[in-house]
Amino acid sequence: MNEISFAAPEIAASRQRGRPTDEGELWETLRLDAERAAAGEEMLRGFLDLAVRRHDGFASGLGLLLARKLAEYSMPAERLGEIARVAMAGDPAIIAAAIADLIAIRTRDPAAENYLKPFLYYKGFHALQWHRIGHWLWRDGRRELAHFLQSRVSEVFAVDIHPAVPIGSGVFIDHGTGLVVGETAVIGDDVSILHEVTLGGTGKERGDRHPKVRDGVLLCAGAKVLGNVEIGRDAKVGAGSVVLHDVPPRATVAGVPARIVGWSSGSVPALEMDQSLPDYEI
Repeated sequence: MNEISFAAPEIAASRQRGRPTDEGELWETLRLDAERAAAGEEMLRGFLDLAVRRHDGFASGLGLLLARKLAEYSMPAERLGEIARVAMAGDPAIIAAAIADLIAIRTRDPAAENYLKPFLYYKGFHALQWHRIGHWLWRDGRRELAHFLQSRVSEVFAVDIHPAVPIGSGVFIDHGTGLVVGETAVIGDDVSILHEVTLGGTGKERGDRHPKVRDGVLLCAGAKVLGNVEIGRDAKVGAGSVVLHDVPPRATVAGVPARIVGWSSGSVPALEMDQSLPDYEI
């Protein structure tokens, strides 16, 4: 988890379908989408120029967009843009992961009609990319600045992820409002997380006290996972559930407290985005 993988399943699938798979291809697709949007809505032309059309690459456009989203009087967009630029240059895996995240959104969310819409407007995507920058700062020893970014992201996007948390690539944070992730949590590759999810502690322990979410997991809306528990690979946690114990790989759990109500048969819940549950008795 120290280096972010750029091997999300959506990327392999995108390659087969002729969708963009690298920074240059994706940026050209975004520019074409922006041209079409500007032609269809004159009032957005200036915004689209600033966000996409005047930039020559994905990293430049993303960095400035993120900076403008988070700027305030004591930390203007120019300074935030420089922080983003330095982080992306210091760790190219940040951009690789952002591309994988955007492809994940386009693949998993039926409301994402193109790449431009989530790039410009999805606050879950914006919060996650700022977290990646903050996590780089945290590992680089610049922890006060990392905490500042965490605080601003929480204020602006209502997404609160501790900067110490390692997060894999191809992660989809849908809506994002109310998401809370504690300091010692871990989130793997190809995970999908909906709004009002908590990866928290029990309030009784110190040290390693937060959940470990493995690859391919789907955390449905309002799920609460508490304590140093493991959500196994390709598991699903039902909406509104409270998880207090480990969840085996490929298990579907639901309820308060959560218990196993089904098993996946070779599917990856995070990619399917199916929040339905099998019939079970409470």
